[in-house]
Amino acid sequence: MEGIHGIQEIQKVDLTKVKPYGDTLNDGMVQMSFTLPVPYGDEAKEAAKQLMAKMGFDNPAVVYSCDLGIGYTYFIMYGKCRHTVDYSTIQVPKVDMEFMTMEEVEDYIAEKIKRNVVVIGACTGTDAHTVGIDAIMNMKGYNHHFGLERYKGMTALNMGSQVTNEELVAKAIEMKADAILVSQIVTQKDVHIPNLTQLVEMLEAEGIRDKVILICGGPRLSHELAQELGYDAGFTTGSYANEVATFIVEEMVKRNMI
Repeated sequence: MEGIHGIQEIQKVDLTKVKPYGDTLNDGMVQMSFTLPVPYGDEAKEAAKQLMAKMGFDNPAVVYSCDLGIGYTYFIMYGKCRHTVDYSTIQVPKVDMEFMTMEEVEDYIAEKIKRNVVVIGACTGTDAHTVGIDAIMNMKGYNHHFGLERYKGMTALNMGSQVTNEELVAKAIEMKADAILVSQIVTQKDVHIPNLTQLVEMLEAEGIRDKVILICGGPRLSHELAQELGYDAGFTTGSYANEVATFIVEEMVKRNMI
């Protein structure tokens, strides 16, 4: 009976008025956490509830709080969201193509490009987190998806972390790279934006921007933002090497980079 009830409930969803789901459909229940720069105590809890109310939540409640010391308090809150969104009208710019498998990419390179595709990647700036670029580039890949180093017909170089834009551009020129991949994990205070923008400007100054496929990726990067910054594509968390590879090789053929 539970399964039947669940199906019936799903069928009642109005996609023009979507709101959070907690225990029952459309109850609007939300859990959130935040820190306030106030001393731990009853006043702090009241401040947290008033803040949630101003955010548009009904029945705000503190379910957990703790003293972080030196006048800071951490909260976990519950509240009911008043608002809805029209899901049926949402359109998100993204890389819209049918992604090939690793084997299909390899066959595509052999049949249409007929030479090794040169790809270099790096985690640039002060960012020392290589998890993103490693998932796409390294031979073992991620979640049963092999990285570009394993692809036949590809010469893939992972330059690692904290690579300056100057180093990346120099290596791209040296290797005559067809594609450059940039991973940005650390994005506090939008530090990734000027760093990504600088790379585009440097490639343009060297006269090679149009000669390379430029891709960026990371938790706070989208295809839309990537294009706004002057990149050809953006891949966010959850992307795999075959998706990036598909975009690269098809874009190469489209631009006649063979």
